[in-house]
Amino acid sequence: MAEGFTAAVELRELSRRCGNVAANAGINLRVEPGTIHGVIGENGAGKSTAMKILYGVMQPDSGDIFIDGKKCVWTSPTDAIAMGVGMVHQHFMLAGPYSALDNILLGAEPRRWGMIDRKRARARLEALASQYGLPVDWDRPIEELPVGIQQRIEILKLLYREARILILDEPTAVLTPQETNDLFCNLKKLRSEGKTILLITHKLREVMAFTDRVTVFRAGKVTGEVQTAQTTPQELASLMVGRKVVLNINVSPASPRPEPAIEIAGLSLAGEGAGSRHSLSNVSLRVNRGEIVGIAGVEGNGQSELLQAMLHPRDARCRTSGTVQFLNEDVTAWEALKIRDLGVAVIPQDRQHEGLLLERPVSESFLLGLQRNPAFSRWGLLNSGNWQAAATRAMKEYDVRPGDLTMPAGRLSGGNQQKLIVAREFQRQPRVLIAAQPTRGVDVGAIEFIHERIVRARDEGAGVLLVSFELDEILALSDRILVMYEGRIVAEFNRGGVSERELGLKMAGS
Repeated sequence: MAEGFTAAVELRELSRRCGNVAANAGINLRVEPGTIHGVIGENGAGKSTAMKILYGVMQPDSGDIFIDGKKCVWTSPTDAIAMGVGMVHQHFMLAGPYSALDNILLGAEPRRWGMIDRKRARARLEALASQYGLPVDWDRPIEELPVGIQQRIEILKLLYREARILILDEPTAVLTPQETNDLFCNLKKLRSEGKTILLITHKLREVMAFTDRVTVFRAGKVTGEVQTAQTTPQELASLMVGRKVVLNINVSPASPRPEPAIEIAGLSLAGEGAGSRHSLSNVSLRVNRGEIVGIAGVEGNGQSELLQAMLHPRDARCRTSGTVQFLNEDVTAWEALKIRDLGVAVIPQDRQHEGLLLERPVSESFLLGLQRNPAFSRWGLLNSGNWQAAATRAMKEYDVRPGDLTMPAGRLSGGNQQKLIVAREFQRQPRVLIAAQPTRGVDVGAIEFIHERIVRARDEGAGVLLVSFELDEILALSDRILVMYEGRIVAEFNRGGVSERELGLKMAGS
């Protein structure tokens, strides 16, 4: 790091307690202006808390914040924004029913004669979008836009407010590989124009490829700070977790059984709207017990519709044909709860909306879907002792932090929310496992653990369907790989039979 520079951002002895937990304990951090600075650590290590303090969402118990050498005290994000600090949260802060334009203007509306001057705002935003390569349909409702476009809107919101320091919390957790590449091209351009970027991420390949310097958090403290060019992924992983981490687990060859776990035949779903294309078109696949079948594809090519049709077949809209079977049972007309009772475990692709009760205690999210398990209920009455004890054991085994069963699930970090869901689903000892984005937003230590559990489930005879936008994950775990494009399965490969480049081309329709 350059000697004598005035830091764009400096945190001095920053501390913050959340209940009985020291989320931050004496954090010291300096970020050079005009750089991309990685902030990494395990789930619950305190990195997001420190960045929320920097953005004014939280206030520290002690310690100081300096921006461009000036000591700052603020009580809300409004104060931080006034000093040029902006943040894109892991879960976007956008109002779904409103347009992209309205979401960006909210709270910063330009006025003329007392009226919102939309024409002037649009002209300025179009100039920003063109300058940074962030095209957006300004008039479409947010809820109709892909996740990658929603993220562009969040970034444009900061640039519109003239942020010079951008904090991005897990920005690629919900992006496809192509969207990720686009994002980092834009971040490099922002850096070249003097912006300072703090990147919170778990993805070490991104850290190595795109950051200039890295600060590592563990257990609420800074455990290391290194120049990216002078470190390795293995060293960073060890600093994060405090032990040697296996970044690529050794997956032994599968020994699939002849009996099917999942069979789908001729499944088609019509898209919404008159004359629209099918969102699924004649999809057929089979997953045997004792194997992992991965589905690769760019988001929006039918993966979500396939999962919906499999797990909620009675609710799947506009079905035109096809059947779904689990464990030789035709479930095409079944309710979701009855399907789950067959021994089907599901790691959902949207943990917040499909996997957790955010406002309720962690213990209730752990029980979700298990309330009829004989170990936890009898004659319709819950055995709270057994249920709470099982939740406590699972929280410890899966390292869900903090291990407070009474905390609302929504207060857990994104990675710890994911680990809670994984812990619950493996409690089922599944015969069929459907894992959609199973390691989204989790740290390297947890990725290693979750991957090992998925492979163990396969080796114990479960049939596993893995849906992931992470090509590394698909290639590492899958015994067979299916590629989805525009609602169809367009290619199939055995383990080791395809390169990442070839797989990417197939995902793009080549």
